[in-house]
Amino acid sequence: MKLHLDPRTKLYLLLLSNLTLFFHVSLSAEILLVAMLLSLFFLSGRGQSGIRLLVTYGILVSFDLFVIPYASGVVLNFIAMFTVGIRMMLPCMISGTYLFSTTPVGEMVCGFRKLKLPEAIIVPSVTVLRFIPTVAEDYRQSRNAMAFRGIAAGKFALLRHPAQSLEYILMPLLMNSNNVAQDLSVAAMTKGISLPGTHTSMTEIRMKTADWCCMIGAALPFLLFWGGILK
Repeated sequence: MKLHLDPRTKLYLLLLSNLTLFFHVSLSAEILLVAMLLSLFFLSGRGQSGIRLLVTYGILVSFDLFVIPYASGVVLNFIAMFTVGIRMMLPCMISGTYLFSTTPVGEMVCGFRKLKLPEAIIVPSVTVLRFIPTVAEDYRQSRNAMAFRGIAAGKFALLRHPAQSLEYILMPLLMNSNNVAQDLSVAAMTKGISLPGTHTSMTEIRMKTADWCCMIGAALPFLLFWGGILK
C-alpha cells in the first residue's frame, strides 16, 4: 500500500525544508531531514525520483566532506561555494518535488481551503499549478515535432543548436504561454473558484496517523540541532 499524505502535511514539510536555509542547521541535521524526505518518495511509489535525488544529494555531500576542506585556488573555491549553495537548497527542492508530484490540484485546493487561506492566494496558486504541467506538455510536443523532422534531435540538442531551439521551441512556447494562462484563468472562474461563500469539494482530505508521524519526524532534526545533540 502506497503512502498518501495530506497536502497540509506536505506544505508543512516544505516549510521546514525552507527553515534549514534560514537557521543554517548543521550538516548532520540536514542529512537526517533529507533522509526522511527521500524515504517518502519510496513509500509513495516514486522510487525513481527518490534515487535520482539521493544520488544528487550524495554527490554534493561527498564533495562538501572530501573536496571542499582541501580546495585551494579561485576556481576551486568558486566551485565549492556553488556546490554548497546547491546542497543547502536541495532539501527545499526535494520537498517541493514531493509536494507537486504526489498532490492532485483538487487536493491542493482543498488543503488551501482547510487552512483558511484567502481566495486571493488560492486562485493564482491553482492557475500556476495547472499552468506548469500544461506548458511542460507543450514543450514535449514541440521537442517531439522537431525530432520527427530531424531538427535539433538528441538529448543535448538545445545546447548544440541554440539558435534552432530558440526559433522552434522557446518563441512558440512563450507565445502560447499567455493563451494557456488566460484559458486556465477563465476555466477556474467558470467553475466558481473565486465566488464568495462556502465551497464544496468532491475531494475529502483528513489528517491521519501517518501525517502526524511525518510532522513529528520532520521536526526531530531541528529539535536535536537546537538541543545541541546534532552538531
